[in-house]
Amino acid sequence: MSSITRPRLRSLPWLLAALSMIGPFSIDAVFPAFPLIGARFVVDDTALQQLLSVYLVTYAAMSLFHGAISDAIGRKPVMVTGMLVYALASVGAAMSTSFAMLLACRGLQGVCAGAGLVVGRAVIRDTLEGAAAQRLMSQVMMIFGVAPVIAPMVGALLLPLGGWHGIFWVLAGFTTLLALALALLLAESHPPARRTSFAPRPLLASYVSFGRDRPFWPLLISCSVNFAGLFLYIASAPRIVRGLLHLSAAGFPWLFLPVVTGLIGGAWLSGRMAERRSAGFTVNLGYAVMLLACALHLLMALVFPASRLPWSMLPLILHGIGVQLAFPTLTLLLLDRFPQQRGSISSVQAFASLLLCSFVAGMLSPLLSGTMLQLALGASTLTVTGALAWGWYHAIARRALEHAQVGAIQVAELQAQIAEPR
Repeated sequence: MSSITRPRLRSLPWLLAALSMIGPFSIDAVFPAFPLIGARFVVDDTALQQLLSVYLVTYAAMSLFHGAISDAIGRKPVMVTGMLVYALASVGAAMSTSFAMLLACRGLQGVCAGAGLVVGRAVIRDTLEGAAAQRLMSQVMMIFGVAPVIAPMVGALLLPLGGWHGIFWVLAGFTTLLALALALLLAESHPPARRTSFAPRPLLASYVSFGRDRPFWPLLISCSVNFAGLFLYIASAPRIVRGLLHLSAAGFPWLFLPVVTGLIGGAWLSGRMAERRSAGFTVNLGYAVMLLACALHLLMALVFPASRLPWSMLPLILHGIGVQLAFPTLTLLLLDRFPQQRGSISSVQAFASLLLCSFVAGMLSPLLSGTMLQLALGASTLTVTGALAWGWYHAIARRALEHAQVGAIQVAELQAQIAEPR
C-alpha cells in the first residue's frame, strides 16, 4: 500500500468519483441534443447513432491499454494527460463545422474517457486495503452508476443555455479543472520500483497469464454481468417510459429515481458493512438482493401486465442496492489476483463490461423492451449468470484452501519426522 499524506487522501474520493463519471456521462448527456445536431448537419437518426458507436468503439479499444500504460509510467501521468486531451476533444466537438469533424472528436473523447475509471480503480487498490478500499470503491461505483441516469437530465438542462455546443463546452471546462486538480492533489500511487514495461509482447504475455488463472474467469464474468441486468432497464428507459408506462418526457424520474435510490443506498450499505462482514458475505448478500429484485420484477410483470405505477418500478431500488453491494468487492478480488498488474487487470475488466453493456444496449434492449415481462426475463438471466459465476469462483477458492491446508499438514508431518531422534 502506498504512503499518502492525509490531505491528499481526503481529496482522493472526490477526484476518483469525478473521474468515474466522465465515461458514462459523455455517452448519455448528448442524447437530448440529437435532434439539434441532426438539424445542424442535416443527418438522419442512423448517422446520429454513430456519435455513440464511434465513442464506444474507441472507448472499448483504448480501455485495454490505459491500465497497462499506467503500470509502466505511473497512474498520475495517464489520468492527467487523458483529461487534458479529453478537454481538447470536447472543444473541437463544440466548434465542429462538419459532422465528420464531430465524429472524429467523439472518437478522441472515447480514447481518453476511460483513463479515469480504469486507472482510478488501480489507484484505490494501490492506496488502500481491506475495509477502507471497499468503502472507497463503493463510493466511486455509486457515482459511476448514477452518472448515466442523471446525464440525460443534465444535457437537457444545458440545451437552453448554449444549444448542443453548450454540452461540449461544459465537458471541456469540467475536465480541464479536473486535470488541474489531479496535477495538484493526486499523489502517485505506483512508484517506479513496481512498474512494468509497456511493449506488445509483455502486454500480450500479461493477458495470456490472466487467462491461465482459473479464478480470473469467474470473477471477470461476475464483475461484468453484475451491472448488466440493471443496465438493461436504463438502456430501455425511452421505451419503458413512453411505450410501456405511457408517460411524457417528464415521466423519466419514475424509472431513474428508484435506480438512483438503490445505487446510493447500496453504496452506503456496502461502506457500512466493510469492517463488519467478510467479502464473501457481502457478495452473497448482493446477489441475494438482486435475485429477489428479479423475482419481484417477474411477479410485477405477471400481476400488472400494463405496468402499473409505482409497483412496476419499485424492484429497481432493490436491484440497485444489490449491484452496489456486490460490485466493489468483486472488483477488489479481481484486482488482487495480480497485484503487480492491477492497471492491466482493470483494463480487461472495463473492456469486458463495456462490450457487454454495448451488447445490452444495442441488441437486448431493442429485442426485449416490448413488454415488462421480457425485460424481467432478460435481467433475471443476466443476474443468474453473474450469481453462477460467483459460485464457480467460490468453489475454486474453497478447493484451493483445502489443498493448501492438506499441504501444510503434510509439511508439518514431514518436519516432525525429520526432527525425531534416530
